[in-house]
Amino acid sequence: MRRTQVREYLWDLQQRITDTFGALDGQPFRADLWQKEAGEPLQGSGRTMILEGGQVFERAGCAFSQVTGPRLPPSATQHRPDLVGAGFEAMGVSLVFHPRNPYAPTVHMNVRMLAALPPQGEPVYWFGGGMDLTPYYGFDEDAVHFHATCRDALAAFGDDKYPRFKAWCDDYFFLKHRNEARGIGGIFFDDYFEQGFESSFVLMRSVGDAFIPAYRPILERRKDLPYGERERAWQLLRRGRYVEFNLVWDRGTHFGLQSGGRTESILMSMPPHASWAYQQQPEAGSREEELLRRFLPRKDWL
Repeated sequence: MRRTQVREYLWDLQQRITDTFGALDGQPFRADLWQKEAGEPLQGSGRTMILEGGQVFERAGCAFSQVTGPRLPPSATQHRPDLVGAGFEAMGVSLVFHPRNPYAPTVHMNVRMLAALPPQGEPVYWFGGGMDLTPYYGFDEDAVHFHATCRDALAAFGDDKYPRFKAWCDDYFFLKHRNEARGIGGIFFDDYFEQGFESSFVLMRSVGDAFIPAYRPILERRKDLPYGERERAWQLLRRGRYVEFNLVWDRGTHFGLQSGGRTESILMSMPPHASWAYQQQPEAGSREEELLRRFLPRKDWL
């Protein structure tokens, strides 16, 4: 069965990622297995893997979920009004890692499948996902490596995919209310179904498999760099921007909350500490100012 294949891949991907980064931290991820109770809006189950208070990660969450519901939420049908009222099955792996060290970037990755189940006719499949990097201090080497790994993951699917998905990522992970990018981007795709189920599934797998080689070398380079109170204060301020995006603009967060998803798992992406300041501007010529001036504006890193 097609959806069983997707589940098996996603379950294994979550395990590989958490094994890899738990070993790097020196502390294993804790597994929280959950099951939806009868009578809830959604039915299904999942496994949330969480690491908090580690040597490398202040918080790192990686969640697998598989849920079914009687009715697609509005965030999923805004582009397909013909499917309003259809049931659905959704499954995916989503992660956000918040390292302790301000020189180590926050990272997000998600791969997912959504099947609309109309009362009559065949299921309608969509795949989605991507990954993006949110540094607090910019390093050209890291940006180039991350984007090159994303490009290579898509190379077998056509020369158009990386530039198309990069532009989609730049557009999506943008705080419109601040006219500011969340980070340096990566790739993002949604509602994707091209050349049939198998081809679309293979593309999703390639993106998921690229996460470890995209992020681990960056984290290994930055996790032990010395830092002080100034760097920590800047990290917390920029984390505030991360919170703003997830709550105000992120479709995945909205889908989960609107459909009656598990709140604890949906909000695991939030950093454990963040801050806000009124009209704070970094010092001209500083590393903090360089992030805003040179790294966050949209550019071709390759």
